[in-house]
Amino acid sequence: MENQANSKNIILNYGLYLGIAGVFIHLAFYASGNLIENLQTVGLIGIIPMIALIVLGIKKFKHDNGGFLSFGQALKVGVGIAVVSVLVSTVYSLIFTKVIEPGFQDQVMEVTRQAWIDAGMTDEQIESAESMTKKFQSPAITIPLSIVISAFFGFIISAITGAIMQKREEDTF
Repeated sequence: MENQANSKNIILNYGLYLGIAGVFIHLAFYASGNLIENLQTVGLIGIIPMIALIVLGIKKFKHDNGGFLSFGQALKVGVGIAVVSVLVSTVYSLIFTKVIEPGFQDQVMEVTRQAWIDAGMTDEQIESAESMTKKFQSPAITIPLSIVISAFFGFIISAITGAIMQKREEDTF
């Protein structure tokens, strides 16, 4: 494979598109006033563009590579796209929670606290859960965790796509 396609540009472009798509989804829910109540929905909706853009990125790489694609190349491109997108989303998330809506995490905690009360948790259980939740809300925890989760989903999507789309030069002889 002497003229192998350059995966760097595909990873950066499609990762940027995916990150921007995630930001737009988040902003749409924020603008509608439904963000706090629908945080899980925002994440689930974000899977759709993730699947689409990783598949399209791998397909573009295969096209640029003369129609050839190894399983490893598919993983590299797909996971790369996922990681670039989560970096874009992380920057946006920091801007959102520090500049646009500084009290956002407190609002989420209040809704969560009310859900715990409604579930019948005792004050002691709520304080314990709240303490643990606040530890996991720090950027030192959320950023690496977000990267790992995004890379994991990127790996799964890429593995399935790579298994379906792979075509090696050795297979043509």
